[in-house]
Amino acid sequence: MSALVVVKLGGALLEAPDTLETFWTALSTLRQQAPVVVVHGGGPQATALAQRLDHRPRIVQGRRVTTALDLQILQWALRGELNLRLVAAALRHGLPAVGLAAADGGMLQVTRRPPWTIEGEVVDFGFVGDVEHVDPKLLQHLLSGGYMPIVAPLGIDKAGQLYNVNADTVACALAKALQANTFLLVTETGGVRRNPSDPNSLLPCCDRATFDSGVQDGWISGGMRIKLDVAFQALQAGIPEVYILAPEDLVQRRQATRVVA
Repeated sequence: MSALVVVKLGGALLEAPDTLETFWTALSTLRQQAPVVVVHGGGPQATALAQRLDHRPRIVQGRRVTTALDLQILQWALRGELNLRLVAAALRHGLPAVGLAAADGGMLQVTRRPPWTIEGEVVDFGFVGDVEHVDPKLLQHLLSGGYMPIVAPLGIDKAGQLYNVNADTVACALAKALQANTFLLVTETGGVRRNPSDPNSLLPCCDRATFDSGVQDGWISGGMRIKLDVAFQALQAGIPEVYILAPEDLVQRRQATRVVA
């Protein structure tokens, strides 16, 4: 499936109905050109649900520390409400969507992340998984049947324990396993900007030197830093086209940032 496109949809977009409408319209056009797999996040929704339960999740450099309660909340929010909402919306736009988690069929095998040392502090991320192995057969079966998979980022280990996995990382791992031609990271702000509040500061391209400079100077941080890390991993995995872009720009990519080696 060399023409395959993997699309990662950020959780913040799921609370913007008008923006989602433009996304589905663009995705319908994109899918006429190539088969598509969608991977979605859901961090803002999981955080909102946690707050309703009087629980404040901890986020370290854009990554969620996942306690047992956090893991339950993520299952409810991601595989429950959000995945079903996306499937329903896709079907409403004539797209033959099938919702599933990355754990289904043993698709995404993970191991528990060991503690990291971040700014001198040892951080145990809890039930956060690092990708060990991807078995793409279930996705290939669905794609060959004409379906469009919509995947929630929950992996599983050999003992059957579920884990939270960064959605960008899941999308990249699936794109690599499926030998995708194009990897699209969709954000509410579109491409990478030197000044997040200034659309005119958009970067048409971002290479490793620009990334390193942006991290050092502070204008690449948080979620965008993670997205660019994953984008470079995708390039290293042999995916030819990698973009960070807005929902309406899936096809034309006029206001996108292409990530290059």
